[in-house]
Amino acid sequence: MPTEETVGQLLRRWRLSRTLSQLDLAIQADVSARHISFVETGRTIPSSAMVLRLAEHLNVPLRERNRLLVAAGHAPVYRERTPGDPDFDRVREALGRILRAHEPYPAIALDRRWNVLIANAAFDILLEGVDSELLQPPINMMRLGFHPRGLAPRIRNLAQVRAHLLPRLGRQAAHTGDPHLIALHEELLAYGQDEQPPGPDPADIALPIQLDHHGTELCMINTVTTFGAAFDLALEEVTIETYLPANETTARHYRHLGRLRADNDTDSACPRTPGS
Repeated sequence: MPTEETVGQLLRRWRLSRTLSQLDLAIQADVSARHISFVETGRTIPSSAMVLRLAEHLNVPLRERNRLLVAAGHAPVYRERTPGDPDFDRVREALGRILRAHEPYPAIALDRRWNVLIANAAFDILLEGVDSELLQPPINMMRLGFHPRGLAPRIRNLAQVRAHLLPRLGRQAAHTGDPHLIALHEELLAYGQDEQPPGPDPADIALPIQLDHHGTELCMINTVTTFGAAFDLALEEVTIETYLPANETTARHYRHLGRLRADNDTDSACPRTPGS
């Protein structure tokens, strides 16, 4: 069986991933470099306060801070809830209100691995023509976007979107050390694309996503909202992504589809888990 890493080994790994020397970290955390060395070599077991202090200056994700605390023999301090936890219902209710407020524009809530937790009714605009296998829960938004049987054939500026989002996923994988994100990044890179992405248009205020929808080109900009709930992993790791219209043509198309949903679907205002 593999040996569990000590708190010193974990801290050293995070320090090296942040390209900091022991002296750099010591200066930032206002402790001695000798103390950092003693912690990393196991000669000193840090207090819970010191673990959290060092983790803060190393920008360690909350989930991994719990792991550091346990490795040092302390109790975790950050509460962890999962979508299956009854307590998560309050989180889901709050997310649902936010998603509904964005209609008629698509909006989704994602977990830390880009899996869709819930979506509003307008999100269906992005699901048309997608292979049913990609819609089996949990739907991974990165895979949905770049898979050849997903959204990729409908994205007219795919090279540009890939050039922006895949490095973002790569940085996230490196930052967290999450093996699932690392594997996802490698999978999406393997789909490949040789086309050189065009440079940004000076008229654009953000990266546009140009998506074909029944012959109409929708031009959207993507926004990301995060929560500052420092003691709740469920919210700290959730992001809300919205796909807002970048021009009036797209806005009118969204509004038209929103009116059709309102006329034909009495449950359209109920956020749900897509594919379920």
